[in-house]
Amino acid sequence: MPHDKTPPAVKDVTRTLARYIVNAEPGDLPAPVRDHAVRTFLNWLGCAVGSCRHEAVDIALKTLLPFSGKEQASILGRTEKADIFTAALVNGISSHVFDFDDTHLKTVIHPAGPVASAIFALAEYRPVTGAEFVHALALGVETECRIGNAVYPDHYDVGWHITGSAGVFGAAAAVGKLLGLDEEKMVWALGIAASQPVGLREQFGTMTKSFHPGRAAHNGMTAAFLAAEGYTSSEQGIEAKRGWANVTSTRQDYSEITEGLGQRHESLLNSYKPFACGIVIHPAIDGCIQLRNEHKLTAEKIASIHLKVHPLVLELTGKRTPKVGLEGKFSVFHSAAVAIIDGRAGENQYSDAAVLDPKTIRLRDSVDATVDSAIAADAVHITVTLTDGSKLEKFVEHAIGSKDRPMTNDDLAGKFTDLVEPILGAPRTAQLLKACWDLQTAPDLAQVAGLSRPAA
Repeated sequence: MPHDKTPPAVKDVTRTLARYIVNAEPGDLPAPVRDHAVRTFLNWLGCAVGSCRHEAVDIALKTLLPFSGKEQASILGRTEKADIFTAALVNGISSHVFDFDDTHLKTVIHPAGPVASAIFALAEYRPVTGAEFVHALALGVETECRIGNAVYPDHYDVGWHITGSAGVFGAAAAVGKLLGLDEEKMVWALGIAASQPVGLREQFGTMTKSFHPGRAAHNGMTAAFLAAEGYTSSEQGIEAKRGWANVTSTRQDYSEITEGLGQRHESLLNSYKPFACGIVIHPAIDGCIQLRNEHKLTAEKIASIHLKVHPLVLELTGKRTPKVGLEGKFSVFHSAAVAIIDGRAGENQYSDAAVLDPKTIRLRDSVDATVDSAIAADAVHITVTLTDGSKLEKFVEHAIGSKDRPMTNDDLAGKFTDLVEPILGAPRTAQLLKACWDLQTAPDLAQVAGLSRPAA
């Protein structure tokens, strides 16, 4: 006689979530949630196209294309096409390799990478309208963020990269919704996803970090397609004693998954980065840029920079001597230096050459940071000591890009243009930007995908 794997109180978490996903209708989503999904997609697409020539993408394509199936979906920003699974993987890598993509502020999940990479590839394989796409994207983001909430921060603290480990559920839910899975098959899709978590924080600063959302997109799509054909799984894949949540985390709060479905929308907490690095560094960059502009600071005028930061800053971005650009994205010291020198922290400030620039290294070596538990995650206190002995101070209460100082639509459009125009040119970038803003009324997402590749 099979014994019950979980207490009754947490027995139906996976099914409750599956039932909500299956029964949710596009009209159920409030307008702000739909609009936020459009912003999420635009930001994701700009990041994916903008980084399409990165070495990590080149290596992935060189490795995988010889084994790819039929040409079903675009590699964004490039002329190559691949089967939808390979396209989801590579576009997920591309969307995250600049570390410029969206961030769910409660869990530091990058939600769009796993979800949008999967369903945008699917939309070239079978017709998907803009309204259907927006709905599936919103449901996928909601799914992964709620599951992430249930185990954060313990799951993250033990070393999982939560974008990959929770993102697989978002991809499975969104693809499953577009495939029209019924409740039982959606339960199976989530269960299959539960067996495919990916991503270790050890990989931060390497190409493998961007592999995580790509593989989550691929794995989630696999889960949904298998379930659609009747491939079974546990019906408590998330909450069982030996299910995903208990195996990957020392703490679980299943109410975060099941309560307020359709009423509380986690996707509204999604934020967009003005700087191409770990989000916990953004307050320091913001403050250093403000000091630079207000006082016409140059590196030569500075003796030292002291930062008081939230505890996560040094835990996640404490690399003192980055050797390559990807490591620079996890160095608050490098980031503060380039913010003073260049007045920005875009992808150019995180190139291999930038982290090895002697001028940057000299200023970086003058930066120190101490943890202050009273400092909020989106705040920083900066003290700059000048060579003449005088001091400048700046307290940033809420960094740009945070919930309290979000990027505007104009900010996002400018970021998108800066990323995409060097790849696709000005006329096509303008067309693609308009198509993104008009996403909800698009008759077929394949047309948007076509604009995401170089003109013939």
